[in-house]
Amino acid sequence: MMRLWQTYHPTTPDFISQMASAPAMQRLKDIGMNCGCEYTSFPLFHAIERYSRFDHSIGVALIVWHFTQDVRQTVAALLHDIATPVFAHVIDFMNGDHERQESTESRTTEFIDSSVELQDCLVSEGLTTADVDDYHRFPIADNDTPRLSADRLEYTMGNIVNYGIGPREDIARWYSDLVVGQNEEGVDELMFSHLDVALEFGMATLKTSEIYVADQDRYAMQMLARLVRKHVCRGILTLDDLHTGESLVIQRLMDDEEARRDWLRYRSLHTMSPVGLPYSAPLAVPAKKRHIDPYVIGSGRLTTLSKPFKRSLGQFLSQSFDHEICGE
Repeated sequence: MMRLWQTYHPTTPDFISQMASAPAMQRLKDIGMNCGCEYTSFPLFHAIERYSRFDHSIGVALIVWHFTQDVRQTVAALLHDIATPVFAHVIDFMNGDHERQESTESRTTEFIDSSVELQDCLVSEGLTTADVDDYHRFPIADNDTPRLSADRLEYTMGNIVNYGIGPREDIARWYSDLVVGQNEEGVDELMFSHLDVALEFGMATLKTSEIYVADQDRYAMQMLARLVRKHVCRGILTLDDLHTGESLVIQRLMDDEEARRDWLRYRSLHTMSPVGLPYSAPLAVPAKKRHIDPYVIGSGRLTTLSKPFKRSLGQFLSQSFDHEICGE
């Protein structure tokens, strides 16, 4: 995914590189963006390349820098995922936060404060932890669904490439059409210059939205959440382990006989099966419906400009996830 970095901005500023070299940031290289689903045998996840929270964080920072040239906003974007635990949003599932997926953000300030390396870098840029520990304050870095922000843009473009939805050439073309403008609320937002480009992008994002709520994705995340909770309760894992790296946690699981069996069974998940079979473990798993309704500068939201997009987005948002699902 680092191959998209030059698409976002041709060079990486020194202050980003220096902060990214801090151990607290390097840890994110061992935290995947696909929330543990990539460890299963579901075909949906077979072909995807390694895509880490580190890759994503650098990408978000480069997007913010490209459009703002503001160091404070860029650093806040770079550090926004610094407290992400192993398997990322799986721990939100473990915490019962299926639909918001925000329960793991609370330790961001702690992680920045406790990093000597990051503190040194912040001082050199004339910044404090309080300046950069909440990227929600900067609408180009983050904003509410369905608006387009650097965070939402980066993981969407990363997954469009990763899941084979569109080529890198499309990513570069869409990205070059983006500008900063004021939306219907008078707030800065990343928006498209041309309707046809916004429509291409919007339709592609709906395909990623479907992946995020696919039965395989939701089932895998809930099963892994149960697995992690079980072995935290057994003392095989500690809550502190969840803020190390996935390699260490997997090794802890593999070192215990019962945990090893559970982990290998999770790894073997390969298909969804009918509810009611003797071996099935039915689950009703809520979903966070991630989606984007891009804005076309001077014209409005894509849903007001394109009936096909409005219809497709409406069909996605109307899906119900009350039914039980099973995997094997």
